[in-house]
Amino acid sequence: MGMKPSRPLYEREPELAAAAQAVDALCGAQASGGLLVFSGEAGIGKTALLAEVRTMAAGRCTVWSARGGETVTSVPFHVVRQLLQPALDQFPEDETRVLFGDWYEITAPALGLAEPTGPQPDPQGVRDGLDFVVGRLASRLSHRPLLLMVDDAHWADGESLAWLASFTARLSELPVLVVQAHRPQELAERNAALSAAHTEPPGHKGLVRVALRALTPDATAELVRAALGEHADDPFCREVWAVTGGNPYEAVELVAKVQDRELPPVEESAGMLRELGASARGSGLVARLERLGTNANRFAWAAAVLGTDISQEVAATLAGMSSAEAADCTARLRDARIVSGFDPLEFVHPLIATAVYRSIPPANRTAFHGRAAWAITRAGLGAAAASRHLLEVHPDDDQELVAQLREAAGQHLAVGAPEAARRCLERALEEPPRPQDKAAVLYELGCATLLSSPPTTVQHLRAALDMPGLGDDLRIDATFRLAAALAHNNQLKEAAISLAAEASRTAPGPGLMRLQAGHFLWEGMQAVEDDGPARSRRLSRNADHLAGRDNAERALLTLRAFDAMLRGENAQLVVDLCERALVNGHPARGLGWTDTEWGFELPTLVGITYAFTDQLDRAEELFGEAVRAFEISGWSGAHLAFAHTLLGLVHRRRGRLAEAEGFLREGLRLADRVGSGLPVHWDAACLLIDTLLARGRISEARLVADRYDFGAPYPSAMVLPDGPCVRGRLLLAEGRTEEAIAELEAAGVALEARERFNVVWAPWACDLARALVDVDPARGARLAAGARVHAERFGTDTAIGEALRCVALFAPPEESEHLLSEAVRHLERTPTTSVYEHVLARLDHGIAIGSARELAKAQKMATACGAEGLAARAQQARASLRSSE
Repeated sequence: MGMKPSRPLYEREPELAAAAQAVDALCGAQASGGLLVFSGEAGIGKTALLAEVRTMAAGRCTVWSARGGETVTSVPFHVVRQLLQPALDQFPEDETRVLFGDWYEITAPALGLAEPTGPQPDPQGVRDGLDFVVGRLASRLSHRPLLLMVDDAHWADGESLAWLASFTARLSELPVLVVQAHRPQELAERNAALSAAHTEPPGHKGLVRVALRALTPDATAELVRAALGEHADDPFCREVWAVTGGNPYEAVELVAKVQDRELPPVEESAGMLRELGASARGSGLVARLERLGTNANRFAWAAAVLGTDISQEVAATLAGMSSAEAADCTARLRDARIVSGFDPLEFVHPLIATAVYRSIPPANRTAFHGRAAWAITRAGLGAAAASRHLLEVHPDDDQELVAQLREAAGQHLAVGAPEAARRCLERALEEPPRPQDKAAVLYELGCATLLSSPPTTVQHLRAALDMPGLGDDLRIDATFRLAAALAHNNQLKEAAISLAAEASRTAPGPGLMRLQAGHFLWEGMQAVEDDGPARSRRLSRNADHLAGRDNAERALLTLRAFDAMLRGENAQLVVDLCERALVNGHPARGLGWTDTEWGFELPTLVGITYAFTDQLDRAEELFGEAVRAFEISGWSGAHLAFAHTLLGLVHRRRGRLAEAEGFLREGLRLADRVGSGLPVHWDAACLLIDTLLARGRISEARLVADRYDFGAPYPSAMVLPDGPCVRGRLLLAEGRTEEAIAELEAAGVALEARERFNVVWAPWACDLARALVDVDPARGARLAAGARVHAERFGTDTAIGEALRCVALFAPPEESEHLLSEAVRHLERTPTTSVYEHVLARLDHGIAIGSARELAKAQKMATACGAEGLAARAQQARASLRSSE
């Protein structure tokens, strides 16, 4: 963090007051955390302020510190490692494992404490693991609150910036104060260049921003006289201010040079100040360095290339000199106030490091980086550690360099740093690789950007597929991943087309079946399809005879089961297809939640199919496994959000409405951390709206719909459950009957064209029939009768019970009572399935037969399942019944 300032801070009273207030709040009885951000140009005094904050906090809280570096911005988690390493070094390896808990396999590799194992972690999962570890470390090391200090944050690596931004968003909940210093222009440029999301600290109630200003002439005069004596006259002091612009660092350096020259601080010397000031920066600093001699200059170049944690020995190796020569150079550079410390060394100020680094002739700089990469590789530190230097080497058709960069990219991906991997692979393409290897490098680049940038993935994978060099297996995998990227980019039709094209030139075998499965998947997921029934027939022909002997067969069986469920085919057939798609009731190896060959969509479809065929125990078991698998693997982004959404679906289908709401809101919260407008946002919002309507909370459902723009235009991917049906239900609940009828009619036209007749997944017919009770009862009755036919074909108790309840609306009283009794009988068969629908049927039945006992039971059940609106209706019906007696 730099040394404590030896001089007082001038004109920094507001900044010091803000710091004191933040530290007092942190160390007070409430231990309130927050984020304090100092910003200002280079040399304005940010580091000195941070040193003062450290002094304020001494003995009152635990302090961890780190500093970004201009030459190490490409090193993933560099700043995070600086922050945590000293604290982690206090624990032996076995205690470190305990400290990390379940996050060890995910987070320890990012901190350089363990070799990566298991699937590639999601960067969001790594950030969540870091949050956990920081909390555990803070509580284990002391019971004092925690102060994190980050200097030169504009040069922090992208992975550390992303973690800091997400971590600081939670500071109001934690006894942690983060104090950050940066140059605003440089940080804005970094954020614009980074493709990782969330690098700018968010605004929240604990955020205090303080912009540092240049010193006034009076404060500059005070600084000059403190160093040179009270006899420094006003014109001299004024010229110091004019030369330095009130920049504290430049003023201190200029005064030091005045002392070195033994110039009298009077007006007659003022004319020499501009020349002296120029030697403290830019070309003047370089000229001053050159005057120290060739060896010192070359040693300074080597140190600037290393950037941080500068080892005398390594710098000597890069500069090609002996240890004795390096020691002599270090002494001269230290005397000239260019470097400080001993081993490791550091530059006195980042301005000096920048000037020295930029002064190195390009050819020399490249050579230094090449030697640094060689030294790191020779020391056994690995390709990832050497990659920051490899990135700076000029392209030279070096195939060994290509191999090292590809290896480094793999290591970066394994610790959750896809952006670092992308940089390595893009640099490998510039070398360039051999023609026969270029397609493979493009394929790897596409895989590296799959989670962070689907459009970039599409570009690279298409380029890889358009050139020779990919073997058959790699072509199939590239096409499958290309389709996934297109789908994630809301281009489902293009995804299906790309798979069909590759399948047409692929020989029969598992690879072809994988392509066919992907084609069926993305065709079926489209919200609009040219000929859905024809696709369903092709899928049936391809899958119905399969036994599930390998993963390709299991994938086709999964898709066939899901499609059959949407079509409302016999539920027992659907469940049998699901059973053949699993191995002993679980996804097969290679088809699991975190397996990348097939993707998580396939086990998801099995679980959803179970949820809509009244097999809720099976669905809940699968989705519980999904949550555990994603958490264990650190997949804390959209995957975990979707897993919570799926558990919300199970609870909604069970009728556990409060629990469903909790899971769905958590799914949306997790999704909001990743971005906006994602498929999981649509699914979670759709289910949450449906759940809130079931609870009788219509205004809350409207708030969710408005916040997430739930309505036309719908995404190109289908929504879980059918989006237009749920929006029609919302409009109906709001009393907007005409709009509801139009929405439900449009939903029915689209679904019937695709022969999707599942009345539970898409309840448009029953809802539209209810909307037409007073408008067009004859049409309503026809719709209800048609829904009953489809429900009985499907055969689940939920579907039949719901359809009978709808048909009863249009039947004569005596027949209506019988139909409602039958609905109750179907819906009460499985006590933990469709409890909400059971309550609806029992309430309608109780009203129809005028049974206080039936109404009381309905009210009790409604209260238990969280349907407050139904409970109130049952209570009113009981009151009306009592008053009529």
